[in-house]
Amino acid sequence: MDAGFFAQGSASAIPIWFVNAQTYADVRKLLGSETCAFADAAGFQPTAGRHLLLPGPGGLGGVLFGLEGADEPKDPFLPGRLTQHLPDGVYRFATEPHDARLAALAFALGLYRFTRYRKAEARNIVLDLPLSVDRADLERIVEGVTLARDLVNTPANDLGPAELEGAARALAASHGAHVASIVGDDLLAQNFPLIHAVGRAAAVTAAPRLVDLTWGRSGDPPVTLVGKGVCFDTGGLGIKPDAAMLNMKKDMGGAATALALAHMIMSRGLKVRLRVLIPAVENSVAGSSFRPRDVYTSRKGITVEIGHTDAEGRLVLADALALADEDAPELIADFATLTGAARVALGPDVPAFFTDDDVLADDLTKCAAAQNDPLWRLPLWQPYEAMLESKVADINNVGGSQGGAITAALFLHRFVSARSWLHLDLFAWTPAAKAGRPEGGECQAARALYALLAARYG
Repeated sequence: MDAGFFAQGSASAIPIWFVNAQTYADVRKLLGSETCAFADAAGFQPTAGRHLLLPGPGGLGGVLFGLEGADEPKDPFLPGRLTQHLPDGVYRFATEPHDARLAALAFALGLYRFTRYRKAEARNIVLDLPLSVDRADLERIVEGVTLARDLVNTPANDLGPAELEGAARALAASHGAHVASIVGDDLLAQNFPLIHAVGRAAAVTAAPRLVDLTWGRSGDPPVTLVGKGVCFDTGGLGIKPDAAMLNMKKDMGGAATALALAHMIMSRGLKVRLRVLIPAVENSVAGSSFRPRDVYTSRKGITVEIGHTDAEGRLVLADALALADEDAPELIADFATLTGAARVALGPDVPAFFTDDDVLADDLTKCAAAQNDPLWRLPLWQPYEAMLESKVADINNVGGSQGGAITAALFLHRFVSARSWLHLDLFAWTPAAKAGRPEGGECQAARALYALLAARYG
């Protein structure tokens, strides 16, 4: 899928009438008696999610789609359900949905299909956008989300660390950005011991690496994105149960999110000096796997005891965050499919975020609500740092059985001193299809943070 399904100014576009119990009577006056009789015979009711294709002189004359009533909770992505029911054609909004921009976005995102291994029927559905909607901006957002979904949906046999680096290089080439990488034992030579330890057991073709993308003018405010790129996570020697390992191709969802956001930033031409760091590894089982109770000296000089080999994401992020921090950027944001604890607390749809910058938290929360890209702040509760104490090292990589998302964030916090740092604990997956969100890989948090950066640096 690409963003070529948006148009503006199409005279022959098929109208979509959004209706609810309060507005249906007024819309019926526009439809004419024969169309109303058809709708009545079909049993259409103006309830949320109901639709009806209306006949016209040349075939399809229009579409009725039910929205929530005035007193009901509203899903601005609900119009995304429509794309599953429409035949090919050019469509327009004849009446206003709750939010025309988000409805158009959901309409586009609902068309997504992952077709790398299984062909899907070609769809030629085009939405004639309202003039109030910025077409170019909507297209770059759809392109970014599509990139992230495609990366997350690709299995590890076709998306290992080398291929993830290739995706970063392809994105960089399209925007005139620069990419460098540090691979294999060179990670030790250049002082990234935690990234090397986690990824060293993988096959030579899946050697661990740190991918470093840079873009923009040196005088612009520096912003650094860090994305967890664990292309497959067995759990290491603390191996996961088979059910828990089933979807671990998505454990690079943080890297996919960072690349999606980078596309939006570069395509928009925001006035930032952008850096994207992706520690790309496979957490594999072999004779060279890192072990419980091993101790490593991180890039920052903090010694880390390994309490569990399945808490590998925070290890690779720690070295990458330490590197990011050395430049003292205005903002460091890291994205990671990090803890099951965040999913237990907030479920699959709502990523957790952590920051000690209250202004950033307030701004991001507002952007998340406005973009229908939900996020929820959890506390960096300092007393829980005691859970990370080690008897032989400066810190353990895991805490106790409680507060796992918080202790993971506190672990990462030890490696950052930047004035503004944001950690996002994502799921990167939609387990059951929703409006505008097909089942499978998902891009979470990127649209909200893009809106915040556009407001600050647009």
